[in-house]
Amino acid sequence: MRSVVALLMILGTALSWPAAAQWMWRDANNKPVFSDRPPPADIPDRNIVQRPSGAARAAPPAPASAPAASATPAPPSGQDKELEQRRQQAEAAEAARQKAAQEVQAKARAENCARARQNKASLDSGIRITRTNAQGEREFLDDAQRAAEQRRTQDIIARDCTPSAQLQ
Repeated sequence: MRSVVALLMILGTALSWPAAAQWMWRDANNKPVFSDRPPPADIPDRNIVQRPSGAARAAPPAPASAPAASATPAPPSGQDKELEQRRQQAEAAEAARQKAAQEVQAKARAENCARARQNKASLDSGIRITRTNAQGEREFLDDAQRAAEQRRTQDIIARDCTPSAQLQ
């Protein structure tokens, strides 16, 4: 009876060896993937976490005459061309979004500049300027308040009205 149990254990162990040959890698979303087959070719070696013992990733042989650093990449296959096109489209879309955001910022700075210059002209004209307080009452600016407002307006002009600020 013991020999039958031992034989079954040896047989079970021998049959489970192929299941132990597991690959583990991280996909493009950084999620772990487990498989008994090697990862796709687009998974870089640094993302392969575990290989079966004795298994090496099959890589195309490099030409011996050309150094690796100066070798030009081979033209991508059909699937790689599609991925490259998607990547280029995504980069172009991101560049367009950044350009649009910069244009919006430049427009906002130009509007702030125009308002600040109008405010400075009003402050420099010497006319009496009023503000409405929290209770809804009109208050006239005294000389100290007027000077503080002129400094604040000048800072806004210096920040938003320079050509380098328009480009940022």
